[in-house]
Amino acid sequence: MDRNYIVETVNKVLSEEFEKDIALFTPDAHIRDDLNLDSLDIVDMIIALEAAFKFKLKDRSKILEIATMSDVYDFIEKTYQAEISAR
Repeated sequence: MDRNYIVETVNKVLSEEFEKDIALFTPDAHIRDDLNLDSLDIVDMIIALEAAFKFKLKDRSKILEIATMSDVYDFIEKTYQAEISAR
């Protein structure tokens, strides 16, 4: 899974989930300040991304470190790599 696929998929899923313009989802967009997503939205975000990528995001403690969309992309990429390595 390459980075472009991750970025496109994350942006599309979150744009649809939160009914926001996909153009808002830039790497430097801040989850809370720019996208106005609160802690309950973060839970919804994780559930939507798990469904989209068809794997469980196991290291949930790292979710608290997510501040920007770039962090989301990195988190998905690392989670996917860990999933592949575990197989």
